[in-house]
Amino acid sequence: MLNSYHTHLSDSDQTVNIGRDLALCMTQATTVFLHGDLGAGKTTFTRGFVQALGHQGNVKSPTYTLVEPYDVADWQIYHFDLYRLADPEELEFMGIRDYFSDKSLCLIEWPQRGFGLLPQADVELWLTYVDNEREVKFEANTQNGQAVLSALKQRRI
Repeated sequence: MLNSYHTHLSDSDQTVNIGRDLALCMTQATTVFLHGDLGAGKTTFTRGFVQALGHQGNVKSPTYTLVEPYDVADWQIYHFDLYRLADPEELEFMGIRDYFSDKSLCLIEWPQRGFGLLPQADVELWLTYVDNEREVKFEANTQNGQAVLSALKQRRI
């Protein structure tokens, strides 16, 4: 099984495309942690992911609402942005555990701000700037994550 995968992204279209490709590898509930500086492309990646699974509208950053839900055919997608979270305990008040079900795909920006209250990520990704491009690195933390990354690598060959 594959534990990691990385590639370079030359523009935002490629960031959208790799989000799409990852989404099309989903076969069971999955939690994905999104790491990267402000403006690194986490929401752009999420747009590709959400639209690949059937969402027709805009995909916006839930910076002020903490979570943006998307209902698509087979899944409930939750896009979290914990950047403005003052205390991880706030997640308890919003019923964080209710978002993680067998029909949920959860994408979580700034997961370190929810430390101790979030489940283990199946997949973690890091978006970083390298010159005029971005590099994306994926890491699998579970068997599900390994299966997702193996499928992603096959899609990208």
